[in-house]
Amino acid sequence: MDKFSFLNAAHTAYFAQLYDEYLINPDQVEPSWRAFFQGFDFGMESAHEGDLVVEHAGTSAVVPENLQKEFQVVKLIDAYRSRGHLFTKTNPVRERRNYEPKLDLVNFGLSDADLDTPFDSGELIDLGKTSLRNIIAHLNKVYCESIGVEYMYIRKPDEIKWIQNWLHKNDNHPTFNKDQKIQILKKLNEAVSFETFLHSKYVGQKRFSLEGNESLIPALDALIENAADKGVDQFVLGMAHRGRLNVLTNIFGKPVKDIFSEFDGKDYEQDIFDGDVKYHLGYTSKRKTDNGNDININIVPNPSHLEAVGAVVEGITRAKQDRHTPEDFSKVLPIVVHGDAAIAGQGIVYEVVQMAQLDAYKTAGTIHLVVNNQVGFTTNYLDARSSTYCTDVAKVTLSPVLHVNADDAEAVVHAMNFALDFRMEFGRDVFIDLLGYRKYGHNEGDEPRFTQPQLYKAIAKQKNPCDIYADRLLKEGVINNSKVKELESQYKNRLEEELVTSRQMENTLITPFMQDEWEGFEQATEEEMMKKVATGVGRGILEKITKAISKLPETESFMRKVKKIIESRQTMFDEDKLDWAMGEHLAYGSLMMEGFDVRMSGQDIERGTFSHRHAVVKSENNEREFILHNNIDGVKGNMDIYNSHLSEYAVVGFEYGYALARPNTLTIWEAQFGDFSNGAQIIMDQYISAGEDKWKNQNGLVQLLPHGYEGQGAEHSSARIERYLQMCAKDNMFIANCTTPANLFHLLRRQMLVNYRKPLVVFTPKSLLRSPKAVSKVSELEKGSFQEVIDVDGDAFAKAETLVFVSGKLYYDLLEYREENNRTDVALVRLEQLFPLPIEQMQEVIKKYGSKDVVWAQEEPRNMGAYSHLMLHMPETRTWRVCSRSMYAAPASGSSTRSKRRQARIIEDVFNTNK
Repeated sequence: MDKFSFLNAAHTAYFAQLYDEYLINPDQVEPSWRAFFQGFDFGMESAHEGDLVVEHAGTSAVVPENLQKEFQVVKLIDAYRSRGHLFTKTNPVRERRNYEPKLDLVNFGLSDADLDTPFDSGELIDLGKTSLRNIIAHLNKVYCESIGVEYMYIRKPDEIKWIQNWLHKNDNHPTFNKDQKIQILKKLNEAVSFETFLHSKYVGQKRFSLEGNESLIPALDALIENAADKGVDQFVLGMAHRGRLNVLTNIFGKPVKDIFSEFDGKDYEQDIFDGDVKYHLGYTSKRKTDNGNDININIVPNPSHLEAVGAVVEGITRAKQDRHTPEDFSKVLPIVVHGDAAIAGQGIVYEVVQMAQLDAYKTAGTIHLVVNNQVGFTTNYLDARSSTYCTDVAKVTLSPVLHVNADDAEAVVHAMNFALDFRMEFGRDVFIDLLGYRKYGHNEGDEPRFTQPQLYKAIAKQKNPCDIYADRLLKEGVINNSKVKELESQYKNRLEEELVTSRQMENTLITPFMQDEWEGFEQATEEEMMKKVATGVGRGILEKITKAISKLPETESFMRKVKKIIESRQTMFDEDKLDWAMGEHLAYGSLMMEGFDVRMSGQDIERGTFSHRHAVVKSENNEREFILHNNIDGVKGNMDIYNSHLSEYAVVGFEYGYALARPNTLTIWEAQFGDFSNGAQIIMDQYISAGEDKWKNQNGLVQLLPHGYEGQGAEHSSARIERYLQMCAKDNMFIANCTTPANLFHLLRRQMLVNYRKPLVVFTPKSLLRSPKAVSKVSELEKGSFQEVIDVDGDAFAKAETLVFVSGKLYYDLLEYREENNRTDVALVRLEQLFPLPIEQMQEVIKKYGSKDVVWAQEEPRNMGAYSHLMLHMPETRTWRVCSRSMYAAPASGSSTRSKRRQARIIEDVFNTNK
């Protein structure tokens, strides 16, 4: 027996609600449904195999034969809602693929003979009791024309009901007035004319044309205008190169003369950075909407790694929300424009989508737009994904998806209105798949017919969306031919004037991105980076911080181990032996006392991978969370610290974006092990190391990367120091490998007290976190500054025959051997900052000792670590004696025994001064 199984959860809930109301008070139920339920046989005596039976709340009812077709109509409605998107008119240049079963009546136990029969099921789609013919006509208009909608997998009945109410208004068709239609035509004309103008003036130059998807421009225009009316005052948009120049000009208002100047290949007006290709540059502008709203709009700089920018967009958005609108995140709207091949093929999309509802990363809903060319470079869509749609990743978070014919401009804007309304109502992501084509090849010098001959035959015959829409408005009588010509001539004349102006410009001017957030900060050269910064903190302040972070709330119960860890902080302070965690905590607390905020995220960082931090403590009974730093008496800043999901690529991209928008927040990402940071290598390569050089964007993101050889194997030893150092040039970032809590304290404080920002990579310890030797006195935090080089050997080593430069944990291993063997002939000097390399300080140390035997010692294999970096930046190091592991492909052995043997050999080599 069919026990109402064809209805999904949402329909069942709707039916059950009506049924409950009927059982309680039949007179309160609408007459049509009352008659429907009255027809049920609740006795069940007549139930036979083949009867249609409904069960709910322990009550069963046989549906009378004359009502069974009502259920077939309900099933038909459900099919349109669930599968109607497979039978739409959304593809402007290809036939739809065939999907089975179709929506034919015969598949639902219905026939043409039923078309004029009235059905109560029309209530489900707000038509009331009406004929099957009317029901089908309405469903086709709603679900099977220029917009296909996927949403029935959503598990919240209120969201489904809201979506259905929105869609069934006006048959899911727009009802724009004359002014709105003319605005759509105006923006379409701008989009089309801009591309054709560039095509004629810069023949063969790459511009990654928007042609085939020009309706993106009126869609974004409508989104910004309508969102501003709903209270949104800041927009953060990320997109790859396809159509970017068009968006920069016609949405963001970037002067066309600057774009022409970039096409002409002129040098930059500023000589302190190298710049980037024109379709990678970012832009920030203030705009007044048609209704007089003042808004801030940002398009984020992006590399050619197409989807990397999505994570950065979310980070910038969250930073703006935290800073400007903490009570209402909806006021800052993130928009990410994808390509069809990229959104399906790039794993970071999944990582970012998984962030959408996490406390650490949520941004109140992102609007995702896919500029769907139906081809990736030269790859056919059938070879680009296994999923039906490129947007199927949206289903991870049960986000609605609208597939729209890009040639139907009004449908595109209508879909955008839906996306905005849904986002503002529910604070969740929504996806629009803008199905168009790519008029030319991957770039304008490419020949697409090599790989897509049939598709490009169809494209060659296709009118552009502006002409299609103009013809439609002419037929509707909204405009006449003179209006079309007026729009075309006005825009083209403006482009001609801008071209003349640009030809008179000697250099290209690059407008800084988000300059409003960076007022008061200056660019810094290596000379500025090497200046000493006073970072000491008065003892009274340090005492106040220690008191707050050493005391748990008395009203809560905590594990005994947690109590011991927290209370030990005061003991360490009183006994003047601060460990690594205390150096960290006091740095954060002191910065917060001075008005800086602290944000940290990463895998398991609340307590720390090695259980050293415990910045967040949880009560034993109800798991309430407490950040003790926020309890410091008189604190001005705030600490937020989050355990991230198991992602590096997206999380580092997010935190880079966050730091980009909040330069006065100490933004930190910590890797679970330093080795795992290479999961975010693209963000390191494209943004962190090169962002200032390419886009003039400063960024103060701190990365803490646990590093050290403790015999834990190849994936738990090395943060690959050599890779980070290879990316260092001139003045692009700081790289440090600290050995004392005090030096870490000063390093973190220096990061915020200067009037510039540089990324900072810190190779942090593991075994040293609790080493009795790796401690600092309180007085070391009260005065001084970060030490790039630490030379603490006294008079006893003044005539040392061997001078050893070492960085990180290995220092303590060498120190232990030296003390055990009473070797006063070997001086140990720690190199704490690897970039910028403190060459002058190192040379002073060499001069001081005058040793003939100068050694560089490192735990890492010879082909890894800092050795090659030293040779590159300080030529005299090429003559030094090098003590390291031999060259290996893997960073470390999987055998702890072998690892210890190799470590011992390095130490022996250092002290074997006869070599």
